[in-house]
Amino acid sequence: MEDRLFNNSNILSWLQYFSENTDIDLEHVKILDITRKNKNLIPTVEAHRCVLVFTEAGHTDIFYKMWDVGLGECDVIYNEGSEPKGEIKRNKVSEMIDRGINASAGMIILNPNYRSTVKFGMDNKKFATGSVKYVGSEIRSVLISKMRIDESKNLCVISGESIAVEAAMMCGEGTVIAVEYKERDRETMEENVNQFGLQNVIIVDHVGEDTFKDLPVPDVTMLVASASLEQEISYLTSINRDMSFVIYTLDFKVAATIRDILLKYGLSDANIIQIAVSYLTSKNVFENQPAPWIITAGGKETD
Repeated sequence: MEDRLFNNSNILSWLQYFSENTDIDLEHVKILDITRKNKNLIPTVEAHRCVLVFTEAGHTDIFYKMWDVGLGECDVIYNEGSEPKGEIKRNKVSEMIDRGINASAGMIILNPNYRSTVKFGMDNKKFATGSVKYVGSEIRSVLISKMRIDESKNLCVISGESIAVEAAMMCGEGTVIAVEYKERDRETMEENVNQFGLQNVIIVDHVGEDTFKDLPVPDVTMLVASASLEQEISYLTSINRDMSFVIYTLDFKVAATIRDILLKYGLSDANIIQIAVSYLTSKNVFENQPAPWIITAGGKETD
């Protein structure tokens, strides 16, 4: 078993402490140890009413980040020190933004608005501004659905910044490899990772053996079709023959020839759809958005 700062005995001690000192029903508490790799605090708090968080000392801006994404009304139940004993305290996140974590300890975070803050098809205004032109939220929702994400899958997202962010929030036990070829796009991706407190995103500048060495092998790859499409598929299928692909393109020629490319690498089950989205403007006129083709192929589950 791996070395852990908080083992089963520690966790049980903290549960007992909060059980004896609060009136919170701990039956449905979500336990989150952010001292371990890939654990995302903010998305977990957004999606759960009660989270028991274990953290080490040194998180100087943990409460500020929570406040900054709209979690200021959450209650934090905690004590001073690193042992489950002594006086228990309770404050709003908004009252703690100037505080950090000065000891390895457990704390409970209560989110009264957890049902309304789960993110799926997020508004583009929530993402970091920068060099990236984000895909519309409706299209992103379909892409994420096609990726069949679960908590344990490892994902690769190529030139799909907002998809990488939302996917990382959903696969809390897995890793998202975000491939961004342009330096400015990598910087924007870093801003998003920091803004949403994501610990399970690894940003690389290209697809290849040198950048993917020692990284988790992806189960699913979502990519925006580009000139390097075939090179990307060639490498990714070489490291996982059962990989699922979700491909986004606005280029009719790519959509028309993609089956031949996929077949070359053993992917004979391609499915191609086109999605159209229109918005009603203030002048009561429907404005058409770009209508991409979405191609899925590979893996054990395809549409």
